[in-house]
Amino acid sequence: MPDTSTPTPATSTVPAAAPSAAAGEERLAYRLFTGADDRAFCERVSAALAEGYVLHGSPAASFNGSTVIVAQALVLPAAIASADAAVANAVDELDADEFGADGAFAGHA
Repeated sequence: MPDTSTPTPATSTVPAAAPSAAAGEERLAYRLFTGADDRAFCERVSAALAEGYVLHGSPAASFNGSTVIVAQALVLPAAIASADAAVANAVDELDADEFGADGAFAGHA
């Protein structure tokens, strides 16, 4: 009869999310995952999602003659907010008066 006095720790089939950056190293704002369409690819994307990344755009798939190859972009939400703010600021700076455009288009339909 086996010894049951010490419980055996349960093993998980899903790997723990490994940090994407070493201690003190800044995480990349954008990451593109590519590889065979298999469990390992899905685990890599799932780990990045657990780290706080979000999917960016639709996945892409291709066939190389023997394997389906997939790609998925992921970004940090803060990167999206930062980019949106930069675009908003650039639009604000394109004020027509700044370029003296009040009469620039006079006579044009």
